[in-house]
Amino acid sequence: MNNKKFIQVFEYQKLRYDDSGIFRKHHFDAMVKFNELHQNKYFTIIHKGIRFGSYVGVIQIGGLTIEILPKADNNENADKNLWQNVLLNMLKVCKHIQVESISETQLKKRYQSILDVYFELYLNEVERLVKKGLIKKYQKKQSNQNSLKGKLLFAQNIQQNLVHKEHFYCEHQVYDKNHLLHQILLKGLLVLKTFVNDSLKDKLNRLLYEFQDFENINIQKKHFDKIIIDRKNYDYQKAIDIAKIIILNYSPSLNYGNDNLLTLLFDMNALWEEYIFRILQKHKKDKIEVSFQNSDKFWENKRIRPDIVLKTEYETFVIDTKWKIIEANNPSDDDLKQMFVYNLHWRAEKTLLLYPKTNQIDSNFGIFHFDNLGKKCKLGFVDITNESTIKNSKIVATEIYEKL
Repeated sequence: MNNKKFIQVFEYQKLRYDDSGIFRKHHFDAMVKFNELHQNKYFTIIHKGIRFGSYVGVIQIGGLTIEILPKADNNENADKNLWQNVLLNMLKVCKHIQVESISETQLKKRYQSILDVYFELYLNEVERLVKKGLIKKYQKKQSNQNSLKGKLLFAQNIQQNLVHKEHFYCEHQVYDKNHLLHQILLKGLLVLKTFVNDSLKDKLNRLLYEFQDFENINIQKKHFDKIIIDRKNYDYQKAIDIAKIIILNYSPSLNYGNDNLLTLLFDMNALWEEYIFRILQKHKKDKIEVSFQNSDKFWENKRIRPDIVLKTEYETFVIDTKWKIIEANNPSDDDLKQMFVYNLHWRAEKTLLLYPKTNQIDSNFGIFHFDNLGKKCKLGFVDITNESTIKNSKIVATEIYEKL
């Protein structure tokens, strides 16, 4: 892929089109249509351009790749390589990239965009299955036969063979490799034909040759719902999971002018919340229970849902994560009201509003003056980078526990 057709931006940054530049009006038009089909949640349309929001990831429009990176610092010249690695690491921790399939060494490898990571993982998984030997499965097949084979389908037989009485329209079992698992893998490979960079094209073409005899069907979500992973096909799990991401996030040019479109976008607020939960769960101290997305009835049909709840034998703590940069060192009135409700409803002694750190310092615990219950709340900040590298998740988890 030509490097001139690659743009990296940060969340909340603006990108305007210029028909003499890389980002052109037809790219803009495709993004507008895509955004409209998703209730305009991914970005905001501005004059001759886009203003990105809280969604990070990658959008590939034909030959143009736009990567949207998170950023939790005030540096206008932030290191894009660092924040690309931060995003990859968070996706790995949150299991959006197969944990077993990508090593620390691979994370440090220079990928043009995070889509390249998925593409390479997918091709490696499919190649591994081919080398091991693609499995056969029994499946039902309906077709015209010269002799009665299996079960005769009377209605279809009358319809198909009113003239040719010597034929039989039957349903019978076949045992071959042309089944749904391989049809899904084939569709994933065909999608990649439009998007992979030059370094992966040879491997892709070799794999397409191995799948040339399989049926190319229009794979949709319902097809993935039919897949049952068992002892025989367990090895296919990773490849099918990545194929699902690639296929269901692919939009053919039918909807977007002349440009095929592939998107992989994540809400940074949800990703931050899950990332904090997973590292706290992984590095939890003895006798601490860490739970995620608790939900309970609050009023009528409304529910209350704190981000993370920590419980020891004697105490309960609530953490509310917020992915944004703030300069204030005290909670806002709205945040205080929300955390006060968490304190009461979840019988928590302390609540923590947790933000990414730039140069702020934690506030002290303030006390809610209500019936002398001694409930407390404070702001906390945690840095997930260490100068030019990603900070070890165990250190991050330890720093968060110490705040409570």
